[in-house]
This record gives sequence, C-alpha cells and structure tokens, in this order.
Amino acid sequence: MLRLSLLLMCCALPALAAPRSGVKTAELSAQLFAAGLEAGDPLLLIAAAKLRKPLAFRGEGQAPLGWEAMLTRAEEMAAGDDVLLGLIDDARAEASKGVAAGPMYRIGALASGRVDKFTGIGFAAGDYAEVYVEAQAETDMNLQVFDSDGRLVCADTDPSPIAYCGWTAASGGDVVMQIENAGPLDTGYALMTN
Repeated sequence: MLRLSLLLMCCALPALAAPRSGVKTAELSAQLFAAGLEAGDPLLLIAAAKLRKPLAFRGEGQAPLGWEAMLTRAEEMAAGDDVLLGLIDDARAEASKGVAAGPMYRIGALASGRVDKFTGIGFAAGDYAEVYVEAQAETDMNLQVFDSDGRLVCADTDPSPIAYCGWTAASGGDVVMQIENAGPLDTGYALMTN
C-alpha cells in the first residue's frame, strides 16, 4: 500500500508544483483526504494535511477538515508504524512557508434547510473568480452566485458537502453568494474566495 501511495503522489507532483489559488489547494486537500480515508492510507492523509496547513482560516469555530484533525486521523491509521508516525510528527512541526494566495475566508455554521447570503463581494472585470464551500458534516451544500443585476453567474448544486464555482467576471461589480445547506445535518462550513 505504501508503494502505491508513493507512486500516486509522484505522478501528482507536476500538478502539485503548478501555482494554484488557496481555493484550489483547499479542494485538492479535501479530495486527497477523502481518497486516503477510502483507501485506509495514512500517507495520503498526511499529504492532505500538509496542503491544508498553510491556509489561514479565520472566523468563529474550527475549519472543516482542519490540518490538525487530518493528522490525528492519520496517526490513528498509522498506529504502530514508526516511520509514518515520524512523518506525522514532522508535518506537525513544519513552520508555515508563507501566506496562502488570495483573501481568506469565512468560517460559519448553517442549520439543515437554511441559507446564508453574502453581499458586497467584488470581483474585477476580466479576472477569474472562484468561490469554494466545504462543510464539516456529510451534508449537501449548494452554492449560487448572482451578479449585481440578480442574474445567476454560477451554481454548484450537486449532492455533496463541497461546492465550487469558478467564472470570469464579464463586468466589475459586486456579487451575491448564496450558500444553502440542503442536507439533513446541521454543519459548520468554510467559505473561501480567491
């Protein structure tokens, strides 16, 4: 299993080396964490935590899938494996390598069936805009973005705890972001923009 994990990580290195926004890094980290849980592979969880660690979440409560929690899960899976436990200790001890790209983020909570709206969020014309929402619980988070005239710009309404929208702003101005918890569970969540 360790060899397969190393092979997968080596194949992904070119993609990981390319510059990406904090939003894309958070998404990649969540996907890697989920793959590690599914495979029962603590090495993937360590890699996910290392990606997540430089992201500076702000707000009340804890960020969903915080890097510390990822390393704790990896530690549980790696019980008795001194090499993996050493890698986990190293990941915890690493200092931050700089500020994450783009402005960060809002941590909030949303009850089942409820909606949060964020207004007055400006994106420059011609720039690629990204919004990412990640729930703490296994619930269904939906995201819709509307321009200043109320037109739908982007939506992600698939049934998952992660929602992502990316678009090129045709004109400058503020947008309205609407986050809906369409699932059965109350949850904490992180909202991130580039």
